Amino acid sequence: MTSPPEAFRRHSLPVWLHALAAGCVACALALTGALAVASDAPHDTLRIGSKRFTESYILAQVMAQTVAARTGATPEVLQGLGNTAIVYEALRSGSIDLYPEYTGTISLEILKSKTPMSMDAMNKALAPLGLGVAIPLGFNDGYALAMRAAQAQRLHIVSLSDLAQHPELKLGLSNEFIGRADGWKGLAQRYGFKQVPTGLDHGLAYTALAKKQIDVTDIYTTDAKIAQLGLRVLQDNLHYFPRYDAVVLYRLDVPTRFPKAWAALQTLAGSIDEHAMIAMNARAELQGVPFKVIAQDHLKGTPAPTNAAADTAKITVANAPDAAQRGFWAKLFGPDLARLTWQHLALVAISVGVAMLLAIPLAVLVFPHPQMRMLVLAATGLLQTVPSLAMLAILISLMGVIGVMPALVALMLYALLPIMRNTTAGLAEVPQGLRLAGQALGMTRAQRLRYIELPLALPTILAGVRIATSISIGTATIAAFIGAGGYGERIVTGLALNDNQLLLAGALPATALALLSEVLFEVVERGIRRRRG
Repeated sequence: MTSPPEAFRRHSLPVWLHALAAGCVACALALTGALAVASDAPHDTLRIGSKRFTESYILAQVMAQTVAARTGATPEVLQGLGNTAIVYEALRSGSIDLYPEYTGTISLEILKSKTPMSMDAMNKALAPLGLGVAIPLGFNDGYALAMRAAQAQRLHIVSLSDLAQHPELKLGLSNEFIGRADGWKGLAQRYGFKQVPTGLDHGLAYTALAKKQIDVTDIYTTDAKIAQLGLRVLQDNLHYFPRYDAVVLYRLDVPTRFPKAWAALQTLAGSIDEHAMIAMNARAELQGVPFKVIAQDHLKGTPAPTNAAADTAKITVANAPDAAQRGFWAKLFGPDLARLTWQHLALVAISVGVAMLLAIPLAVLVFPHPQMRMLVLAATGLLQTVPSLAMLAILISLMGVIGVMPALVALMLYALLPIMRNTTAGLAEVPQGLRLAGQALGMTRAQRLRYIELPLALPTILAGVRIATSISIGTATIAAFIGAGGYGERIVTGLALNDNQLLLAGALPATALALLSEVLFEVVERGIRRRRG
């Protein structure tokens, strides 16, 4: 084999870059393998999930603390996993063991029944799926539509039938409610609504209603902000909505795998009434009390106001700092910052590292074949058009797990296009004369690639990795929607509580991390330019 001339060797990939790439690859493979082993390992800890709204966060903590107090074993709580579809899929796949759910949702949304079902009927339908429903917690949290009381008074709107007579009013409904089997479509048919609703996050809908950006929104009847914002809950005079009694939806093997924990959970039956639930929601949403503290105080028997629905704005907080005392800086530099930073870094580093392992060799392979190159770039470009939450839902269904693994795969797929596109672009920029010169000197295809093409294409390839890293840092915040951690945990919780400070406390560290990555890539690019100069 002919040795490459010294002129080409001087411009080959630097040794330190080879070492850095090898280190990144080794770390990515090791961490991916460790995470895969961890995801397949048997779980001996009870795992409790929750949806992405205030009440579900609180109920998950009430369940976890009840089990911990009575058994001495602390369950794992996977908070804010998303909407019903994602949490239910997590339960079916065994990623969680149980979570708080509602009878109306189980019968109409999960089991697709056209009419509400009894507990016995639900259990018979769920049994073939390895699931069951038990432990009624004692309150009904139904769906309803609400609007500003002053506007309702002026327009003489008391019921949903009255609302149907005002098609000029703007509806802003939660995205889940719009898509649910027991949601907007059936409600519109029952009452003859003509409006086309705008989809909003449930937490943000209250702000839009208060600012008069919308006129009507869907609410849960135990929401704390109904009284605070002076809303009128419209009567369901045609009785469309069923009861949504809070229960525990669980895997049938839980009572045998965790008998003590299951016995502890049984004590929660009938322990929470609607006033108590409204009061707990108010402490979270109006005063910024942490979910753990709210659950702890409830289990200790801290008294709540007798008329919580009317006095939510006056509820006093016991044994916890209020929102003002906690402040933005306390949220930004909270004790979870180091953990979230590590999780976010790991998600980005592994996904981009694996994307490099796939995209760069594949780009090199297809570069000499224009049609194949176009096909591969089109396929990776198509992946970019899939909405992130839809991508996660698809991956959860395919992989049968939630958490880190589907999040990593999603981030890796999104990182492929910029790396692959820039690799092919960099190779295309290499002068044909240099390729021919190397060939004339007797260099093999591999030698020309190593000593001529890749070194000259390196700045463009590095720019693609830089873009992929920036995209991944921002996109990684969605990982929290399926329990994979990262700064998105704060963003998800901030959305649930409509807490702008907590939203910023999650967004700012992600922004700082993106800026830091830009600085690091700039340093590397300057090093490459100095070496070539």
